[in-house]
Amino acid sequence: MNLFDVYPLFNIEIVKGLGCRVWDSEGNEYLDLYGGHAVISVGHSHPAYVEAVTKQVNQLGFYSNSVINSLQQKVAEKLGKASGYDDYALFLINTGAEANENALKLASFHNGKRRVISFKKSFHGRTSAAVRVTDNPAIIAPVNEGMPVTYLPFNDLAAVEGEFKKGDVSSLIIEGIQGVGGIQVPPDTFLQGLRELCTRYKVVLILDEIQSGYGRTGKFFAHQYAGIRPDIITVAKGIANGFPMGGVLISPIFKPVYGMLGTTFGGNHLACAAAIAVLDIMEEEQLIANAANVGSYLMEELAKLPGIKDLRGRGLMIGVEFEEPVKEIRNKYLFDQKVFTGVAGAHTIRLLPPLTLTLEEAKEAITRLKHVL
Repeated sequence: MNLFDVYPLFNIEIVKGLGCRVWDSEGNEYLDLYGGHAVISVGHSHPAYVEAVTKQVNQLGFYSNSVINSLQQKVAEKLGKASGYDDYALFLINTGAEANENALKLASFHNGKRRVISFKKSFHGRTSAAVRVTDNPAIIAPVNEGMPVTYLPFNDLAAVEGEFKKGDVSSLIIEGIQGVGGIQVPPDTFLQGLRELCTRYKVVLILDEIQSGYGRTGKFFAHQYAGIRPDIITVAKGIANGFPMGGVLISPIFKPVYGMLGTTFGGNHLACAAAIAVLDIMEEEQLIANAANVGSYLMEELAKLPGIKDLRGRGLMIGVEFEEPVKEIRNKYLFDQKVFTGVAGAHTIRLLPPLTLTLEEAKEAITRLKHVL
């Protein structure tokens, strides 16, 4: 049997990681400014993380959600305290797409409506409802097309209200910062306006913080810069530092009913041990403040480099838009300078390093990029 060919791959096999460094099978060392799509939050192979996961798998890796798992409550308590949402409820699943699926379903259960408002350039996942609210027709299969979705431009509150007035909108979903869409930051006033409109028209406001959450932007959630509180928040990626996990933070306005939501693997013992370790490390090492400080340095230094058309982002979620296509720049940065990055469109390089990135490593990243440019 062969693997189903779904991604174009770099001819590199990563076999080891430590902090913000990774090594390939040939022994080459790389600086990791991508963290596996913003997944590595507390650094590769952090000793406290390794110890917690090892201890848990030696004791119990998995058992059914039909019995008490006190580790789930511990995750909920720590996440509530860290994020400022201790009055919300937590539903644990396995991926970001699954988090958005459950958020959209919960909203529809709540108000009995079907249509969803999403935004142009959005990305919310590849499963059924999550891909339908993603603004990319190429990845939406015919079987996904049944759910009614309207895609609107950023920063157009009048357009949003015009759709709300039709009376059939269940929920509005928006990323704290668009990732795949090119690190597009919604204006704080826009998020504030959306919160007011959703409240007025009784539409559920869903904040997809899968890529932009968990301290990446210098606050626990990107939407907290706008001072709003959504009805539902979805998380994944950095939640367990590479162990598959996702979560839905649910406002007290929602009342649970048995059978409404469910999962086999979600919130398993090993995932919870990983998630607890991440929150403990983030607190002990003040990684949210580090993301803000090191991110500010990177933005300042990147602005001095030639050929850059625009810089967008917050903290350690940065989009570097070049005047020319970035394929050759990214390849030279990777193969010549040994630095991993991502892309978001033809002209934008995406930086999503571990939150443990030091100022010295950031300086090193800038120096290596200067050699490319």
